[in-house]
Amino acid sequence: MPSTREAAIARAQRLFDDGTFRRTLEALIAIPSTSQEERHRPDLDRYLDGALRPWLERLGFQVAISPNPRVGLGPILTATRHEGDGLPTVITYGHGDTVRGLEEQWSEGLAPWCLTEKDGRWYGRGVVDNKGQHALNLAALEAVLAERGGRLGFNLKLLIETAEERGSGGLREFVAAHKDLLAADVLIGSDGPRVDPEVPTIKCGTRGTFHFDLVVNLRPGGVHSGHWGGLTRDPAIILAHAIAAIMDRNGKILVRDWLPGGGIPPAVKTALAGCPLGGAGEAATIDEGWGEPGLTPAEKIYGWNSFIVLAMVSGKPDGPVNAVAPNARAHCQIRYTVDTDPATFAPALRRHLDAAGFPEVAIENAGIRMPASRTDPSNPWVGFAADSIARSLNRRPQVIPNASGGLPGDVFVDHLGVPLIWIPHSYNGCKQHGPDEHAIPAILREGIAMMAGLWWDLGDGSTPRLT
Repeated sequence: MPSTREAAIARAQRLFDDGTFRRTLEALIAIPSTSQEERHRPDLDRYLDGALRPWLERLGFQVAISPNPRVGLGPILTATRHEGDGLPTVITYGHGDTVRGLEEQWSEGLAPWCLTEKDGRWYGRGVVDNKGQHALNLAALEAVLAERGGRLGFNLKLLIETAEERGSGGLREFVAAHKDLLAADVLIGSDGPRVDPEVPTIKCGTRGTFHFDLVVNLRPGGVHSGHWGGLTRDPAIILAHAIAAIMDRNGKILVRDWLPGGGIPPAVKTALAGCPLGGAGEAATIDEGWGEPGLTPAEKIYGWNSFIVLAMVSGKPDGPVNAVAPNARAHCQIRYTVDTDPATFAPALRRHLDAAGFPEVAIENAGIRMPASRTDPSNPWVGFAADSIARSLNRRPQVIPNASGGLPGDVFVDHLGVPLIWIPHSYNGCKQHGPDEHAIPAILREGIAMMAGLWWDLGDGSTPRLT
């Protein structure tokens, strides 16, 4: 019987249903490959060399593991599978590092480095960010290879880094130095959440992240609160008022020069029309009335910029003394789209604070952590992927111009010139980066089906590059 697309999808789903994929993922989760703790630095090597290399070599990839161009950051794995010079070439990306395990914060019966099923969910650090997602794509690829007798019908390149949770340090330099090796027609990867658990999603880029500290430094040390309270300035109060001058009580950004000058571009508004947003569950709430007035929830996080105070401190909250603190500090973040220039953020804030009467509030350590990226949703590769997913699931995916979070897609756009296709296999309530990170098996099972269908379609001669 000749191999078929339907047979490839069915084979991929059997890998999921018979526990093969879960056992693979369980072994990956067991490697505590956090890049945020130096003691786990050897586990980054173990993840790439001990876990991924044998799997990829079995699938016919030529694998290399290279040191990070930046000293102190984790290695980078590249793998290539070349079937012909006249075939389309795809690059796929993932990251094998995770955030800290936070072992002491997980619920009873759960642990970060152990895949545990509870109440119909799979728990473990990296189960969605990002081990589960890139492993699922590889499992789907394995099914297609088996169904096609060891051929794909296209060329495939893979890059797995281990410093994404530290801002993908060194990735830009690495890709720039290896752009001939990594040259491709399109990037197809998986990370982050769907717009809604029930809605398959294609993201054409990501928002960027810009960080800075706000600092009020008034004196060399604290002074007695009884003798000086009410007489000398309190840096925490000044900082709180300065932050209130940046954003109002209902989450509207008051530094208007931070925002897209012409509003949300019409093409972005069109792409987001009717876009659902949900699935946060107990992780968070979508609070009506918070954020920019007049925008839909989807427009707020996919088409607009946001300001967040990530941390704020004055004195010693864990051991307060009766003193007026000498200083106060807040670490802040702007999530921004490609429609704004991050080079203007710090100067605009300085002007705004000065005009609001806060010359003593300093702006320190300002800079981009991860640039924004976006592929036009009308790009033929986006349409190709959307059509493939629709064939596999019998419903069309939601296409959004960019994700709300950050990924290093800009690196691949800048140095390889590829369009970006991100197909996530998670949801907003998955608790990534916190305790009790988890995946919903039904989403993963849909993911392995639609990725098997997409890998199959890439090899059938109908890609945008060949038509």
